[in-house]
Amino acid sequence: MEEIYRSLTGITEGNSTWDYIIINYRLPKTITAILIGSGLAVSGLLMQTLFRNPLAGPYVLGLSSGASLGVALLTMGAGLFSGILGDFFFSKWAVVLAASSGSLLVMLAVLSTSHKVKDTMTLLIIGLMVASLTSAIVSVLAFFSTSEDLQLYIFWSFGSLGNLSWQEVGLLAFFWLAGIGIAIACLKNLNALLLGESYAESMGVNLKKNRLLIILATSILAGTLQHLQGLLPL
Repeated sequence: MEEIYRSLTGITEGNSTWDYIIINYRLPKTITAILIGSGLAVSGLLMQTLFRNPLAGPYVLGLSSGASLGVALLTMGAGLFSGILGDFFFSKWAVVLAASSGSLLVMLAVLSTSHKVKDTMTLLIIGLMVASLTSAIVSVLAFFSTSEDLQLYIFWSFGSLGNLSWQEVGLLAFFWLAGIGIAIACLKNLNALLLGESYAESMGVNLKKNRLLIILATSILAGTLQHLQGLLPL
């Protein structure tokens, strides 16, 4: 413990190898685990409150399924990319871009739908439909892909708390703060929603605006955070 304290504080010069392992490997992994765990917990709470269902989770809107489809299209179709763009398409940031693009498309679809539907259960059904559709497409891609490409996709789906630099941890913390900030902003409205939409509306809660904020916060926390922590060296 004394060596760990010295490495973290830098008060005295200790073992350089231990310092490097703690500061550049162990500490980023610990912070990443805290951010991801707390972010997913808050997004799960938001979904449970919105749908008034204790079984609702952070992925019921299909955000994770959209990200999985984006990465599947990248990894299982990796043989199509070569030449100048080859280095980019086989980099870890290409995976983040593919996952974020898939989540973003699903998020935009859900946000646009939330303006047109009045029943929150309809949003839940739409999310399940998107998840089923993307899973079917991924299954078709997996059938026609090579074993190496399929292995890359499976490794990505497992996720990882490592392989993050301090710059990437900072980016992770930025999105975490954005999602948590939005969740805190609609905290009072969430308490009103626990008693039902009719009661919340009688208390002056704008249901459409509040639903939009909840979905946006969940999209940031469950979508962006999950796929930034899943950085995978291809």
